[in-house]
Amino acid sequence: MTESQRIEYKRELSEGLEKEAVAFLNAREGGVIWLGLDDSGAVVGLNDCDQVQLALKDRLRHNISPSIMGLFEIIHERRQDKDLLRLALASGPEKPYFLKKYGMSQKGCFLRIGSAAEPMPQEMIDALYSRRVRNTIGRMPSPRQDLSFEQLKIYYEARGLALNAKFLQNLELITPEGAPNFAAYLLADNNGVSLQIAKYGGVDRVELIENRDYGRCCLVKALKEVLSRMDVENTIYTRIGKIEREERPKIDPRSLREAVVNAIVHNDYANGSSPKFEFFSDRLEITSAGGLPHGVELEDFFGGCSAPRNKEIMRVFRDLEIVEQLGSGVPRILAKYERAIFNLFPNFLRITFTYAHSFEADEEGAVTPQEDSLSQSGVESGVESGVESGVESGVESAMADKILCLLGSTSLSKSQLSQRLGKDRPSRYMTDLIKRLLRDGLIEYTLPDKPNSRLQKYRLTAQGAARLKSYREAPL
Repeated sequence: MTESQRIEYKRELSEGLEKEAVAFLNAREGGVIWLGLDDSGAVVGLNDCDQVQLALKDRLRHNISPSIMGLFEIIHERRQDKDLLRLALASGPEKPYFLKKYGMSQKGCFLRIGSAAEPMPQEMIDALYSRRVRNTIGRMPSPRQDLSFEQLKIYYEARGLALNAKFLQNLELITPEGAPNFAAYLLADNNGVSLQIAKYGGVDRVELIENRDYGRCCLVKALKEVLSRMDVENTIYTRIGKIEREERPKIDPRSLREAVVNAIVHNDYANGSSPKFEFFSDRLEITSAGGLPHGVELEDFFGGCSAPRNKEIMRVFRDLEIVEQLGSGVPRILAKYERAIFNLFPNFLRITFTYAHSFEADEEGAVTPQEDSLSQSGVESGVESGVESGVESGVESAMADKILCLLGSTSLSKSQLSQRLGKDRPSRYMTDLIKRLLRDGLIEYTLPDKPNSRLQKYRLTAQGAARLKSYREAPL
């Protein structure tokens, strides 16, 4: 590799690194700085890599303005048995970025031109500053100031991290005036931000079957609840072949997760809008507010050039390892789907996942996943519409009553439930019914962050316990 518009090499952590970082932050597509490579790209390695990484993070945090926390990541790599650091920088949303030492001047502002960082003309500095978006969630005050963050603290502690008394300041969850900002409001235990999941009976929005609110809590918790619901809805078709078992999900799970996370992280909350997730009989539509971030072109977007709209949320999600790498979401989706699934509009972005067909539908003709699932469960259970039409009718079945009763005082795995119901292994009907009970909030995972874990069990929710009282206890 050679140095280019997006790549810079450094043998070591030198004095000029912040200047190169500023140039990439001010560029349209960001860039990467390698530490431990000479100008030709040859590996020279770093001594005491951990110390260099700490010093690098400290310098980026304190020597560049506006704050770039959430706009960079430092990755340790090994080549030829030597340590390297890769500093990936996103294009910043609050241009112009500058060296604090020199301020917003030609000595402090730089732009990447070819393989060099050049001083930014004063006219460009003035133009960028005049267009800087001030109405961001980092500058907007929270509608409420009496915020609590117990849920957020639990998620950090689960990762071995602790939030001290200054965590609002450290995570940039306060306005320049020192009050909690809108990002803090989104991460608080209670807020007014709603994440809506709707389900329709057909291919349009005429027949609304369900409309559920997963928000009004810490955005991290809301995201995990939405992802759990997606896992429940994402039916996996199976076919037992002569040699091995074949599986096909309605939607590629990794692409689905990336789309959900991106919609929540990059949504434009400043205008009062929230992401929405809509299930139709033939597709899932995920819609987030805000078009492309300022300065990002279409090819940049599809190429994985990251310009986080909400860098404070991105910072927290990266701390919690919810997002893995800057700019990786869209390329991962494009590895499985065509660009046509993305619909970009001036004020919102929509991703449409058309459901894959079952193996039976491949052989018999075009059948929607819902029709296939319904017909199969109807054949197995003898109830033509009990499961597919929702838990309201499904819970009236004997098996649903028994599942709720079995979970009344304990937690059980799917295999344990099957055995107590007198079955050698879980049937497809029982699996579908468990998914519907999960979907309607009557039961929940004991390991919500690992829905496919072999240690996964189910337990009653408070809603399920209340519902159980209204049903007759069927003999087991």
